[in-house]
Amino acid sequence: MARNRILVVDDEKLISWSLRTMLEKFNYQVETAATGAEAINLLATFRPNLMMLDVWLPDFNGLDLLKQFKASDEDLLVIMMTGDANADSAVNALKSGAEDYIGKPFNVDLVRHVIEQALEKKRLKVEVDLFRKGVRRNTAHDKLVGNCPKMIDVFKMIKVCADNDAKTILILGESGTGKELVARAVHSHSARADAPFIEVNCAAIPENLLENELFGHERGAYTDASRKQKGIFELADGGTVFLDEIGDMPISMQAKVLKIIETKRFRRLGGEEDVEAEVRIIAATHQDLSKMVAEKNFRGDLFYRLNVMNIRVPSLRERLDDIPHLAQYFIARLNEEYGRNVEGISPEALRYLKDYDWPGNIRELRNTIERAMMLETGTTINLSSLNADSRQRKQGPILLKGLFTGQAPRSFSLDQISFPPDGISMEEVEILLIKQALAKAEGNQTKAAKFLKMSRDTLRYRMKKFGLGNFSKKCEWSSEGEGKQAEVTELRPSNLHSIRKPIPKESA
Repeated sequence: MARNRILVVDDEKLISWSLRTMLEKFNYQVETAATGAEAINLLATFRPNLMMLDVWLPDFNGLDLLKQFKASDEDLLVIMMTGDANADSAVNALKSGAEDYIGKPFNVDLVRHVIEQALEKKRLKVEVDLFRKGVRRNTAHDKLVGNCPKMIDVFKMIKVCADNDAKTILILGESGTGKELVARAVHSHSARADAPFIEVNCAAIPENLLENELFGHERGAYTDASRKQKGIFELADGGTVFLDEIGDMPISMQAKVLKIIETKRFRRLGGEEDVEAEVRIIAATHQDLSKMVAEKNFRGDLFYRLNVMNIRVPSLRERLDDIPHLAQYFIARLNEEYGRNVEGISPEALRYLKDYDWPGNIRELRNTIERAMMLETGTTINLSSLNADSRQRKQGPILLKGLFTGQAPRSFSLDQISFPPDGISMEEVEILLIKQALAKAEGNQTKAAKFLKMSRDTLRYRMKKFGLGNFSKKCEWSSEGEGKQAEVTELRPSNLHSIRKPIPKESA
């Protein structure tokens, strides 16, 4: 964790020494300056969170320095020190922007209280600013749900990363799997929990604005830069920056992020001095970064630095047993949000949800539950209230197009299949599935491969393996009772035991 930095500016060496000794005992990082000129130089390199400034210095009037410092950085906390706390100089200091003032000689408890109060006030102000910018969202109800083995592995990795204060973490997973929740869990269970957590979607911010968002700018850096603005890395000092969809970050920006990881320093737009930021960086992406590195679309050095610790979040189709827990969780959350009293989901509707492969993952499941709750009038979500789009795209019950000429599609559920006593060849089942996919795709191998969820090369290999290279949409297959081209036409429980290879037309 980053310690708060305090700059003590006083020409009396005994006072500077005593303040430094006392503050370092309270775990502050302290530097001292005996003159105004020395303080100006230290301000650029040391970057204090708070300054204790004497009213009278050998080369400067403390009030003049105060105005100069506040003009260059209005967020700098300044506590004035004076030998006469009732003097007009103390009142003028408050009017000029000082946070507080203390009188000499010092009371140790009072000094500590004034400093802690000022820093806490600044911390709360930063949080308010983040809320106003919409950078930090209210996720009081968000949590990770699941107890399948793959999710247990995720929970273990979250604990390891949080306990060891890992500085860089890479979260991998498909869109909608909950990568942001994993990042927030790492932050909230770590020693940085009280520091800011700031999320940036690298795919949502144009390249010309992303640099300003991350690093901030100095006054006059460009036409509309009327005042200095701190970037996200500076605002998150001591906390966590979550770079979502980092695979979409421009190459030029990747080099600057790499510099922050390696040196903890960056430079604002239009700035001449480096700024220090001690942050944890969590990056996430649904893309294959190793492949992007090989294709020169992502920096290899940044990938290796981010990939020190990685967490892979499973897709929902890899954890279908968690669907009942997820559904109940979303129902409870949406009941609170919408003032509903839905108690649960019917067994039939739950089976329907578990049969679907959920390409949109957790996000799609939540949207489906939310829509069903809006349509449901009773206290239980039924099959009729589920999202129609989800039902149309389901894998089960699986629709297999009948290959009889002009025959309507038939459907069956996989749990209804009964194997014949002598068993069934998977090769024969696979041949029929490939034929049906090609028929549905009207002979287009690319489309057929998509139906079968395999690559085109894999499909072509299997077609060659099974001697289906000349298959076209004009091929017709019928049952023994309805034609002579083939002996079996479609995959269904009643004829699984009798699937045989087609008889060529010319031999019929």
